[in-house]
Amino acid sequence: MAKLNPKNMRITISRVVFRVVCCSVWVFFHQAHGQALDSLKLVKPGASLIQVSKQFVFTEGPAVDRKGNIFFTDQPNDQIWEYDTAGKLSLFMDKTGRANGMYFTSNGDLVACADENDQIWLISPAKKVTVLLDNFNGHRLNGPNDLWIDKKGGIYFTDPYYQRDYWTRKKPDLDKQDVYYLAKEKKQPVIAASGLLQPNGIAGTPDGKYLYVADIRDNKTYRYEIMENGELARRKLFVNQGSDGMTLDNKGNLYLTGRGVTIYDSTGIKIGYIPVPSNWVGNICFGGKDRSVLFITASESIYTLQMQVKGVE
Repeated sequence: MAKLNPKNMRITISRVVFRVVCCSVWVFFHQAHGQALDSLKLVKPGASLIQVSKQFVFTEGPAVDRKGNIFFTDQPNDQIWEYDTAGKLSLFMDKTGRANGMYFTSNGDLVACADENDQIWLISPAKKVTVLLDNFNGHRLNGPNDLWIDKKGGIYFTDPYYQRDYWTRKKPDLDKQDVYYLAKEKKQPVIAASGLLQPNGIAGTPDGKYLYVADIRDNKTYRYEIMENGELARRKLFVNQGSDGMTLDNKGNLYLTGRGVTIYDSTGIKIGYIPVPSNWVGNICFGGKDRSVLFITASESIYTLQMQVKGVE
C-alpha cells in the first residue's frame, strides 16, 4: 500500500468537509424555504425544483405563447429555444440578433430585444424577422434588454448599457439609461421613465394599471402607474432589491431574480425565496397549459417548478 502524504491527506479531508457543508447548507435552505412556500400555497405540495437542461452558456428572456409553450434565449450562442407543454426541448431559431428579453403579441408573434445592433425585432411563427425599432431620434440605443407589451400593443422596454464583446463601439451614444414606450404602429418611442441608473427587468399587471421596473445597479424595484396615453407616473419604491428579470402571478405576487428567486406580495412584503443552484438567475416566467409551471433561466441551466398559483402573461 502506498504511503499517504500528510499534507495531501489534510487537503483531501478539507475538500470532503467543504462539500459536505455545502450540501448540508443547500438541503437546509431547500427544505426551509420549500416548507415556507408550501405553507403559503404557492408551490404545489411535494414539488421540487427540476433541472431540465444544463447545456447552455447563458439563458435569458423566457416568454410564453398562447398554448403555454415557453421560448427562451441562449444569448451568447445567438439562439432561441422552445420548451413545449409536453416537456420537449428544441431549437427554434439561430441567428436571432443576440435576442435577450422577449414577449408574445396577441397575434402570436414574438417580440425580442435584439442587442447585436440594438434593435427591437418582431419574429413570426415562420421565423420571418421585421425590425420594429433600430434607433432613438437618430441615435443608437444602449441595448434593449427586457420588455412588456400592453393591451394596446404598445411595447415598454428597458435600455441599459452593458458592453458586449461582439460590439465594435466602446461607449454609448445616449447619455442616459431609460425606459421607453413604443406605441403600436409608431416608428419612434418616447421616454417613459428616466432617473434610473440601469433599468433591467420589467413587468406589467394584467389590468394594465401598473408597471414594475427594476433598477439593477441601484438595487431597487419601482412601481409606476400607467397613464391612458402610455406615460408612466407616480413612481413608488416597491422594494430595495434590484432584479435581472421578473414576472407576476395571479395573486399579484412579484418574482424577482438574481441570486435565486425572491417573491414579494402586492404590498412589497417578502413572502418567499426559491434557492437555485446556479451562479445567476437571469429571468423567469410561467408556462404550461394552465400557466402553473414556473420556468427559470439560470445561466447554463433551465429549471421548472410546479406551482399552485398561475402566471398572467
